[in-house]
Amino acid sequence: MRADAVRNLEAVLTTGARMLAADPGTSIASIATAAGVDRRTVYRRFASREELLAAIYDARLTAIEHAIQDARLREAPVTVALHRYVENIITVNRTWPVDLTRMLTDEAIRQRRNTCIAEVDAFLRRAADEGLLRRDRPQGWAGPLLPELVHLAAHRLAHLSPGQAADVAVDTYLRGLGGTAGPPCDRV
Repeated sequence: MRADAVRNLEAVLTTGARMLAADPGTSIASIATAAGVDRRTVYRRFASREELLAAIYDARLTAIEHAIQDARLREAPVTVALHRYVENIITVNRTWPVDLTRMLTDEAIRQRRNTCIAEVDAFLRRAADEGLLRRDRPQGWAGPLLPELVHLAAHRLAHLSPGQAADVAVDTYLRGLGGTAGPPCDRV
């Protein structure tokens, strides 16, 4: 693909992700206009709205896979890997704000997503084994909490850089799940 074609495709996919997250009914023509390309260019590449959505979901999942790989969850020191992972996923969430759950009917997408989840879960077990995460929390609590904090950091802290937002998310995550338990909470 020519460099300009790659840039146009990237613009269509990232613009489409942003616009479809804000309004799932956004037209392909609106996406093309916002991306700065002719709508015929989009229709030549994607025969239907479903093909465009599939490409957006694939791009988001590929970005997640690269974010996990770049974080070096198996090799890097746990705190370094955690921060790098959170910062990377904040960037992914800001660039590709679409929800992957819509594509989970596609078996290949579901398998790729499950592989990503398994990789992060293995990392969190490593973090617990190394004493970074408390073991007195209910089983299965740390895993789902992390993406929720990352999502909040990506969108509620949009005024911060991904690194700064990751600082907040990681600090919140570790102080809530960190090595020493604080006083019990009297309120639910």
